[in-house]
Amino acid sequence: MKSSEVALKFVSRINLHEVDGIVSLMTRDHVFVDSLGNKFPRPLIEEGWRRYFESVPDYRIKVDLKLEKGNHVAIFGTVSGTYVSEGAPKAANKWETPAAWRVVTSGGRVSEWQVYSDNEPIRAKMRGDK
Repeated sequence: MKSSEVALKFVSRINLHEVDGIVSLMTRDHVFVDSLGNKFPRPLIEEGWRRYFESVPDYRIKVDLKLEKGNHVAIFGTVSGTYVSEGAPKAANKWETPAAWRVVTSGGRVSEWQVYSDNEPIRAKMRGDK
């Protein structure tokens, strides 16, 4: 399977909120790198995805462009969702922002998933900004 196919399958699992499917596509030494450069090893990631999907139950990645070179894939698009702190999602807490991802694959799985995005739109919702 080509690296871009692995990366898009990973995106599909994220969009479906299939945490077990996301984890099944990770290498044993998988690392998640957030937009601030913080690195998280695989043992922490499964719980992280579960909690994130609870906070943003309609989280979605839209892919506009992908570039592949060997086992590296760059994805460009948007990310969106609705932040929920309590109760049902509210339209006022919906956000969307451009984003990019750097994906490294190994043996048909994702060994590194790095996000580049401006998290201020969701942070503003979390703070209750209008």
